[in-house]
Amino acid sequence: MRASEAEREAAIRDLRGHAAAGRLEVDELEERVGAAFAARTREELADLRRDLPSLPRPRESEFRGHLRAFIAVQLLLVAIWAVTGAGYFWTIWPFMGWGIGVMVHGLCEMGKDSVWANASRRAPRRRVIGS
Repeated sequence: MRASEAEREAAIRDLRGHAAAGRLEVDELEERVGAAFAARTREELADLRRDLPSLPRPRESEFRGHLRAFIAVQLLLVAIWAVTGAGYFWTIWPFMGWGIGVMVHGLCEMGKDSVWANASRRAPRRRVIGS
């Protein structure tokens, strides 16, 4: 199958992550990045990463899953409230209790992202010869 531009960018991001972890030398990274840009198929992109371990995935997806569950349950509770007569808005209590936890989780993730993402996104420094 043909590779998309987004798949090429993801492969390059992974290769840079491996270089930051010390698994790839600068020259090898440049060679593989060039091959990733020239890759036409997904198999060619997979071959560039075949000898490297898989990178750990960011925890952001964990927060997104919690947020999705929170929103789904809150919508269900509001629907139950509306179907049962729409009296006292009791759904505010689970919303507040669980919402505070989800909000704190999101703020913690944002704080981690600002510190750790900048370090992991930083491209490896190139050696300058002759200066």
